Amino acid sequence: MVIDFSTYYDLPRNLDTFFEELWRPSSLSQRRISYPPVNISESEGNFIVRSEIPGMDVQDVELTLNEKSLVIRGTKKSEVGSYYRQERPTGNFQRIVNLNVAVETDAVKASMKDGVLEVVLPKAKESRPVTITIDAQ
Repeated sequence: MVIDFSTYYDLPRNLDTFFEELWRPSSLSQRRISYPPVNISESEGNFIVRSEIPGMDVQDVELTLNEKSLVIRGTKKSEVGSYYRQERPTGNFQRIVNLNVAVETDAVKASMKDGVLEVVLPKAKESRPVTITIDAQ
């Protein structure tokens, strides 16, 4: 009885090629990117969420805030025309920003200028850091 293993000779090389392709930087950069992109920063009293949504009207963007997250939702209308290539996304989008700190919902402010949405979320007083003095004895 003869067992033919010739089909398995290239298996190690094929596996190496597979993993090289999987972890190559160019393939990582082409993964699906969340839309719209956001930058989240923090100051002493606020969280600031900035999101780039070029070409959008304020009426087409909806912001929803609950105790655990900020939801940015909207519909980007497609431009009429014949395209050879279209890289700017269109259609419905939703981005959820999870909040790990309580926010003063009555003082939240949102503005949009030049395609950049900025949401300022003031931290609740109970979640702000407090400096404690130590008494020397």
